[in-house]
Amino acid sequence: MPSGAPNDAARAALIDALRALLGDAHVLLPGEHDLAAYERDWRKRYAGRALAVLRPADTAQVAGIVKLARAHRVPLVPQGGNTGLVGGGVPDASGTQLLLSLQRLNRVRQMDPSNLTMTVEAGCVLQSAQQAAHAAGLLFPLSLAAEGSCTIGGNLATNAGGTQVLRYGNARELCLGLEVVTADGEIWDGLSGLRKDNTGYDLRDLFIGSEGTLGVITAATLKLHPQPRARMTALAACDSLRHAVTLLDLTRSRCGAALTGFEVMNALSLALVAKHFPQLAQPLGPRPWTVLLELSDSEGEGHARAQFESLLEQALERGVIDDAAVAESLAQSQAMWHLRESIPLAQSEEGLNIKHDISLPVSRIPDFVERCDALLAERFPGSRLVDFGHLGDGNLHYNVQAPEGTPPADFLRERETAVNAVVYDQVIAHGGSISAEHGIGQLKRDELAQRKSPVAMQLMRQIKQALDPDGLLNPGRVV
Repeated sequence: MPSGAPNDAARAALIDALRALLGDAHVLLPGEHDLAAYERDWRKRYAGRALAVLRPADTAQVAGIVKLARAHRVPLVPQGGNTGLVGGGVPDASGTQLLLSLQRLNRVRQMDPSNLTMTVEAGCVLQSAQQAAHAAGLLFPLSLAAEGSCTIGGNLATNAGGTQVLRYGNARELCLGLEVVTADGEIWDGLSGLRKDNTGYDLRDLFIGSEGTLGVITAATLKLHPQPRARMTALAACDSLRHAVTLLDLTRSRCGAALTGFEVMNALSLALVAKHFPQLAQPLGPRPWTVLLELSDSEGEGHARAQFESLLEQALERGVIDDAAVAESLAQSQAMWHLRESIPLAQSEEGLNIKHDISLPVSRIPDFVERCDALLAERFPGSRLVDFGHLGDGNLHYNVQAPEGTPPADFLRERETAVNAVVYDQVIAHGGSISAEHGIGQLKRDELAQRKSPVAMQLMRQIKQALDPDGLLNPGRVV
């Protein structure tokens, strides 16, 4: 386990060594710099105090930092864009942890169009990676609301999902190789661009989703795809979540692999957007459930539009939907996606809420929502349910907002444990997972220990002990 705080002499020696390694400008100390942007998560739920914030420029410097931290037995917290939702990338309140910011490791190292790969550093912002792929005439399809500030390292450390998992998979499926600094400061160069490599255990998959607890990801070789010739986006109104699932089934059967996005939003989620962002148009108006669909077509816009319109006409005839709006331009398509992506921001404006990033078999989602809605209404009268997410891959953001007039912070403090028990009991009963794409971090660590099988927990603890025997990498997260 990590040791206690270093004494003054040991602390001074460590800081001097770090300054010699990184330069004074990239060792930020409390009292000398405002560290709030590093020490507090963006939801303002978790805030800590770092011994220092370190800003290395390359993998060799990361390795040097890890070796110094190990020699001084000082815990290390890796951080990318600090956009996480589970408190996985901020220090605790002890003032004894080093915060390792990877934002300066932001280069695109290599683009290989023939191999459909690119190699980028961990601090590369997701949007920058998307733009680099686009400039090469290719597509890096990982896409999520925080793409303008989240980083590739953080995406891989949490195995991020996003809006196109339905067709392209999670971050794990989009990564062919990694470069990792291990807990003893060694550099593992696994930046393979190979799609087939059966030479032993898959170390890449061990580090992806480990939230910086097993090693520090410093670079990745990512899988690229040809750009589609056309994309079509539409909103469709459903009177029930069961009809939304029926629409998903119909779309899959009619459009196959062309279906790249299938998002669902309940009435309250869009009502909050209307309240806090009234400038955003909502073409269909208030409906019980609104679906956002996107098709990507390799044959061109005419083929895609005909396919889309035929699908929606059939859905209307069958009573699966009662209205629809198809984007007529790129601007309209972007506006539809902006509606969906504004839901978390609208929730933040409304106040703290109890978040649940869950996954379930798609076929069981309507039963789960019906049962869980009823239980929460019974036990927490007036609580408001903000339900949205990636229905196509079974991932819901099932969030509970405080009743009108109740201070959100009070509701969170007083009700979170009880609300979580109701929601997670139903998730498990319906064959689901308590974390779909956000990770475990601090927020769900205790819940994981209760909900995961004892065998799985023991295996994970053994892996942690084997790879980080001193427990210095991101302590207090995951296991």
